[in-house]
Amino acid sequence: MGSRIHSTELTLLILVVLVAALAALAQRLRTPYPIVLVLSGLVLSFFPLIPHVSINPTFVFLVVLPPLLFASTLNTAWREFRFNLLTVSTLGIGLVGFTVLGVSLIAHLFMPEFDWRIGALLGAVVSTTDAIAVGAIATKVGLPAEVLEIIEGESLLNDAAGLLALQFTIALVTDNEIPTIRGGVSEFLWLMLGGIVAGLIIGFFVLRFERFIIRHFPRQSEVPLLVTIATPYFAYLLGEAIHASGVLATVVCGLYLGRATSETFSIQARLDARTVWRTIDFVLNGLVFIVIGLQLPTVLNAMRGPGGRLPWAHMIAGAALVSAVVIAVRMIFIFPGARISWYIRTRLLDHHIVKPGRNELLVMGWSGMRGVLTLAAALSLPEYISNGDAFPQRGRIIFYAFAVILVTLVGQGLTLPAMIRKLGVVESQESLDQERRARAVLLKAALKELRSLQNGDEEGENSPNAILTRYYRQRLEDLKPRDGQTEPTHLRRYQELAARIRRVERDQILKLRAQGAFRESTLRDLERELDLLDLRWEG
Repeated sequence: MGSRIHSTELTLLILVVLVAALAALAQRLRTPYPIVLVLSGLVLSFFPLIPHVSINPTFVFLVVLPPLLFASTLNTAWREFRFNLLTVSTLGIGLVGFTVLGVSLIAHLFMPEFDWRIGALLGAVVSTTDAIAVGAIATKVGLPAEVLEIIEGESLLNDAAGLLALQFTIALVTDNEIPTIRGGVSEFLWLMLGGIVAGLIIGFFVLRFERFIIRHFPRQSEVPLLVTIATPYFAYLLGEAIHASGVLATVVCGLYLGRATSETFSIQARLDARTVWRTIDFVLNGLVFIVIGLQLPTVLNAMRGPGGRLPWAHMIAGAALVSAVVIAVRMIFIFPGARISWYIRTRLLDHHIVKPGRNELLVMGWSGMRGVLTLAAALSLPEYISNGDAFPQRGRIIFYAFAVILVTLVGQGLTLPAMIRKLGVVESQESLDQERRARAVLLKAALKELRSLQNGDEEGENSPNAILTRYYRQRLEDLKPRDGQTEPTHLRRYQELAARIRRVERDQILKLRAQGAFRESTLRDLERELDLLDLRWEG
């Protein structure tokens, strides 16, 4: 027992070191870190000294998936998500069904060993997308926020719909039962509605608890953080306990709580929560992507059936066909799906939105990368069906799923930045100006309040009101572009100078620490003030 724990601890330590080193390499190469981690894991899987790491599907679904979904939803703007809900639902749910149908049809026509049931199961396995790599690329090339919001929202609903399709198709293969339309629709509705209710219930009680903490212990940040970390597991387990969608419960709970953090968290708790969730998100994603690459031995072992290893040429040709179908199905569906949802939103819902252009839809279609959920879904397939026979084509499905992940994540991931630049799909100047306009609204409100607080007894340029008024007026003036520039160069020069002065202050703190003239706690407080100033200007 002790040696097993020691071995697991050593393996985890090696993986963490590899993730840190390879993420730094990815930043130096200016390549999205998920791609570097997957390729590196693939290469390292050939070295015998690297520990063998296999993905346990149950571990992925119960331990890894809930916090990753929750972290994504915390950063998802509820207003934009609700505004784009029709488009997101059309793509997220419609693409899953279209992928299942498309892969099932092509597999049945061109792969004699696949009947329509096994083809539908393969389609369900490869239907879930992963928006992490897209998000990493978007931050580097300036993908428009409107496009990224739809891609990320689609991925959240896509995961729930994909796992639901997987559940249906596994039952279809193992029990040879075709669900009736009534039974399928009722189960689908319960999985969705039950998941939504479960997420709202957990979110409601967590929100009430956090408000109690902030009201009675305003300086407390550790307890709300602890509850926040446990929240996705509460939501996921409640959703699964009532036989609904745990994925959807986690997503709904994250959306419900994400918009309330400004009211329920103290300033310190918000700062700590951002750091904690950013770290959890990076560590889990980093481990997941490198472990995907290390799965090659597991995938090859799964290819060993009763008749020995499957022929390589046949398997590679099948993998290429499935990957091409997955990409083509998304590209075909994205155009009518997005246009239909645009038509309904503008004509029936009175939404004032621009018709999606061809270039934006091409980028959205090329952003359907697959990740750990696809591989976990494939590995979760049972080894035997209900009558005791071996699960049909299990090895092929796992291999094809692994191939689709590599082709979409690496192939599409590496070419997506060039496509975005070539098509000119970048953030518009109007969108870039939103932060400046919003900041101006805040500054004008502050100046208005200062004018209302003017006291006749406190006159002169050195009064607190006058000093603050000059400060806010200068900040408002600095937001205006000068000399025909598209950005406020005066403000940029001010930030550069202020950063240089803060570096001088940091150097002085180091000298004082070396001299031992002041208490360490005092110097740490001063250093924290400088950290917050740097965070304020960099963030």
